[in-house]
Amino acid sequence: MANNYELVRPIGQGAFGKAFLAKARDGSARQCVVKEINLRKMSAREREASQKEVVLLSQMKHPNIVSFITSYQERGCLYIVMEYCDGGDLMKRIHIQKGQLFSEEQIMDWFVQICLGLKHIHDRKVLHRDIKAQNIFLAQGGLKVKLGDFGIARRLSSTLELARTCVGTPYYLSPEICNNKPYNNKTDVWSLGCVLYELCTLKHPFEACSLRQLVVCICRGRYAPVPAHYTSGLRQLIGQLFKVPPRERPSINSLLRLPVLESRIKLHLPTEILHEEFSHTVLHNQKPTGPRHPQRPAQVLHV
Repeated sequence: MANNYELVRPIGQGAFGKAFLAKARDGSARQCVVKEINLRKMSAREREASQKEVVLLSQMKHPNIVSFITSYQERGCLYIVMEYCDGGDLMKRIHIQKGQLFSEEQIMDWFVQICLGLKHIHDRKVLHRDIKAQNIFLAQGGLKVKLGDFGIARRLSSTLELARTCVGTPYYLSPEICNNKPYNNKTDVWSLGCVLYELCTLKHPFEACSLRQLVVCICRGRYAPVPAHYTSGLRQLIGQLFKVPPRERPSINSLLRLPVLESRIKLHLPTEILHEEFSHTVLHNQKPTGPRHPQRPAQVLHV
């Protein structure tokens, strides 16, 4: 299997392995990413988590999720082959701006795609648990946005189950995780709010000199205002995502019913996929429904 891919250059490194840009040796010269995970450095539990990542990746087939190609094991390492996104990650894109703010049109165009990818995950009772700008990738010259890195994703055995493992990147942690409380899909919604805020300000919403101070800032839910030239609707949306009590935050399905997002859905999903994604809602046990008419009043639902 390893002979099917030519490693071109390293493009990332983590605690247990590396990521390489690679080319398929099937004559197509198709570029892909090969993620090498050193299983020998892992505990049995961590090895099991890596195997679960492979299973999760193989099940997630959506235009706004990084595609899984294949996986194999060799010489004590697990290799996961994934789609290559030529635009890099969203954090790099933010840094390229050098302080020049994105237009609201660009922000909402990317944000609705992130929401569509996250809906696909949540509808299948999976928490991503590490939503952050570095795990969101750009393709097709920045037109397409894709969620990636399910390394610490967690499947819920039932809709109402609350996970209890403290995971995630500190800047994006939700108040409930900071307080070591049980959490559900609303923790991903908080992290989603952090990404939206970064797109508007090019900065993290919650920053501090120490982890302890950062936790205090997050738990208070206080952040510097978004620049005034963005619409009040966008600023209010961020406020909803940063509701400290999880119950007061909207679900992904509630967000996608907002006219400002709903009107953009058909621009990013082919008709057949749109119908499949919105003909049922597994997580919230709702009756079959498609995107509502854009003329309906905006409302963030508390679920």
